[in-house]
Amino acid sequence: MYQKHNSFVGIRHRARLPDVLARIRRVQERARQDELDPRVGPIVRAACDELLESSHAEHEAPFTLQSYVIEEMSRLDDSQLVRYLFYRYRYETFPRRRELDEFPPCLQIEPTSQCNYRCVFCYQTDREFTQKRNGHMGTMSMELFTAVIDQAAGQCEAVTLASRGEPLMCPDIKAMLRYAGGKFLALKMNTNAWFLDEATCHAILQSDMNTLVLSVDATSEDDYRRLRPGGKLERIIRNIGLFQEIRHKHYPKARTITRVAGVKVPGTPDLAEMERFWGHLVDQVAFVTYNPWENVYRRSVNAIGTPCSDLWRRMFVWWDGSVNPCDVDYRSTLCVGKATERPLSELWRSREYMELRSRHAADRRADCHPCNRCVVV
Repeated sequence: MYQKHNSFVGIRHRARLPDVLARIRRVQERARQDELDPRVGPIVRAACDELLESSHAEHEAPFTLQSYVIEEMSRLDDSQLVRYLFYRYRYETFPRRRELDEFPPCLQIEPTSQCNYRCVFCYQTDREFTQKRNGHMGTMSMELFTAVIDQAAGQCEAVTLASRGEPLMCPDIKAMLRYAGGKFLALKMNTNAWFLDEATCHAILQSDMNTLVLSVDATSEDDYRRLRPGGKLERIIRNIGLFQEIRHKHYPKARTITRVAGVKVPGTPDLAEMERFWGHLVDQVAFVTYNPWENVYRRSVNAIGTPCSDLWRRMFVWWDGSVNPCDVDYRSTLCVGKATERPLSELWRSREYMELRSRHAADRRADCHPCNRCVVV
């Protein structure tokens, strides 16, 4: 089984992680004195209590903070910390407890489904997906993007610009970053860094992005080209170095965390070697567990009955407005509707979405396709 919410094989931090407990205690006191918004206060109070006092139901796992989350929190002021705890508590605990908010805790927006790579572990190797005549390839319009961002602003903090394609291939990506900038505490983007030029570096840093994930799995040119056909490691090193240079020179106080993150498959180096190679260019180095993304539809039906946590955690909006519960189902057979036709909050609680959640929660994952062939829990 693949635990998507905690998929790191290992992660190394270059910087020392400061202690945020004293600040969490201040937030806890404000929550106890009812100084917070009535919608936010009870959630933040529960988050602080579980972190500081292990206050939770005995049958439930408490809310905890992973090291990379603590680093994110250390870059926020106290007012932002309240917002962050409100988001993170729901993101971590609601899926375990089958609680459903009015809006998804995390929204993944796809600027484009196109990619210049054909990585061996990715659905871009599926020709049925990449052939344009099948309708999966395209780029999100700026009009749709702004409509989606407007609905998400103030409703969630975690917005990721990436899904099935390479976001920097979107012609409007810099305008998208400007529009989304400053609206979310957990704005993130995943990129292979091929198109990471000077103008794009500035656009990313000006957007106040929380985390820039640079998808790299190798320390040698041969291994890189084997894993990521279409790419050249030399160019990626140069582009990531450019980002680091621009950040240090022009944005020394930027809170953006850079992370080189690879997929752990046979032939990849160990984490220590990755850190030695990339550690001087980025803040974090990580490997995530391999998940057979490349074609779930051809896999055998499995016996996994555990519900997929993403059904309560995140929602995907494709380039054409199609809304999907996950990206393992990259052909969007589980599509619950169109963001061009219905509000995101309505789609999040739609009959189709609720029925899928009910089946998973009732140990009927086997009745759902392609969930019955997927290993994500």
